[in-house]
Amino acid sequence: MLSKEEVINIAKLARLELTNSEVEKMQKDLAGILDYIDQLNKVDTSSVKAEEAEFILENVLREDMPVSQPKETIEEMLSQAPAREGNHIKVKEILT
Repeated sequence: MLSKEEVINIAKLARLELTNSEVEKMQKDLAGILDYIDQLNKVDTSSVKAEEAEFILENVLREDMPVSQPKETIEEMLSQAPAREGNHIKVKEILT
């Protein structure tokens, strides 16, 4: 189990302020996490070769398709703008 000083140092590195009760809770939680990692480190992976691992790569993104036709034409949209210049919406100058 981690000492209180170690938990406080970890919290400081993470820029967290913990109360005394939170430090004690984090001691238990971090000990559980470290125990689980220790179990994973004990697993024998010597017979597994990286090149034998099977990775299936597929595109998980959907095809970019329009969902509906625009309800308004460009002219109808521009007519709703407070000010326009040609086919552009005119806005206040923000950079000088």
